[in-house]
Amino acid sequence: MGSGYLIDTNCIIDFGNGNLPISVKEYLSKIIDNRPSISIINKIEILGFTNQIASVSELIDFLNIIGLTDDIVNETINIRKSIKIKLPDAIIAASALTKNLLF
Repeated sequence: MGSGYLIDTNCIIDFGNGNLPISVKEYLSKIIDNRPSISIINKIEILGFTNQIASVSELIDFLNIIGLTDDIVNETINIRKSIKIKLPDAIIAASALTKNLLF
């Protein structure tokens, strides 16, 4: 595992809104410079908030969006069969796992 990163919803929102400590923002900036990925679920969650600032939308446009595929659906099913987890979180985890991304 580990050919890139899948960034979670809260990280994107906090980064875009400037709500992270300087050291975390600098670390995340390095990851973002390498065009990390987000799941389509992350995009829906992030853009579903009506109070997002323009920089968050611009950041979403820059990131690689992982859509649903049969492999991700099957991995989501496997995850949900093995542990109790909410569907959106299972899809995000399955997206990272099938794409060999750290999350």
